[in-house]
Amino acid sequence: MRVVIVGASGNVGTSLVEALSQDGQVTSVLGLARRRPAWRPAKAEWAEADITTDDLGTHFRAADAVVHLAWRFQPTHNPIMTWNTNVLGSIRVFRAVADAGVRTLVHSSSVGAYSPGPKDRRVDESWPTHGWPTAAYAREKAYLERVLDTFEREHTGCRVVRLRPGFIFKGQAASEQRRLFAGPLLPNPLMRPGLVPILPDPAMAFQALHSLDAAEAFRLALTESVHGPFNIAAEPVVDVPALAGLLGAKSVRVPSWPVRGLLATAWHLRLVPASPDLFDLVMRLPLMDVTRAHTELGWSPRYSSLDAVSEFLDGLRTGAGMDTPPLDSAAGGPLRIREFMSRAGQRP
Repeated sequence: MRVVIVGASGNVGTSLVEALSQDGQVTSVLGLARRRPAWRPAKAEWAEADITTDDLGTHFRAADAVVHLAWRFQPTHNPIMTWNTNVLGSIRVFRAVADAGVRTLVHSSSVGAYSPGPKDRRVDESWPTHGWPTAAYAREKAYLERVLDTFEREHTGCRVVRLRPGFIFKGQAASEQRRLFAGPLLPNPLMRPGLVPILPDPAMAFQALHSLDAAEAFRLALTESVHGPFNIAAEPVVDVPALAGLLGAKSVRVPSWPVRGLLATAWHLRLVPASPDLFDLVMRLPLMDVTRAHTELGWSPRYSSLDAVSEFLDGLRTGAGMDTPPLDSAAGGPLRIREFMSRAGQRP
């Protein structure tokens, strides 16, 4: 099997390349990325491609399967740019898959595609995927769910699998995720246990998993004869008291509005890249039932959600990264000057 991974140099992509390099059914992997990494894993080769402008068909014609992972989280202050990449670029990927006659498409959707749901029970894959309308990330993920509905009806010869994971962490992605969501003002040593005395708790809870476990789900989606959507998440549900325990802090229950207000102020001042709309989304996410992934995909996580978050926090403390442009731990430049100069959430 020859697999093309679109967006192979990021958090999940690097883990998937590693997983496929150890799979005897996979003969070769082509990683597509906007910037060619120096990393040279087994069975893998690299090609530079921008999904918004470049010809993708030449890369897909010899492929047995395509995995679509590419996503632009920033700039949150320019939603037209993220829409052009995430929605219009993804549509170009899907069309190129159809034109090249690729038999399997595995798409990375998200828990963020789901409509708001209950916190007292889990929802399965039939829960509506209309997202949360004010959050660009949710709008884009939900829109692609509709695009894939049409794609599946029109291209019945292509097996389509949609994975809807919770939040995905690993230590080597910590520097990238700090740049994407926290920005240059977060000191790495602050994540050391005992240095943060209190964490405000607006009753936030979310599901998470380790990047290596996410990659295993994508590998199984490629190699098993399954189709349709699968929820992917590890246990337990992560809440603020659990995070406080990892940091040696005390959680204090607070209303959500002051937390959102502080985030909104920091975002409007270009101090943090994560928008308050993303906070609104996380506060409304349903909790997913992952039974179908266990029973039909044969997937089970090796790491708990807290293992994944703990490794991420360790990566933050040490400035961990990998030898790919998205995961480069030094991408911010000395004293993070480049991040300050780019104005958080203003530029890619």
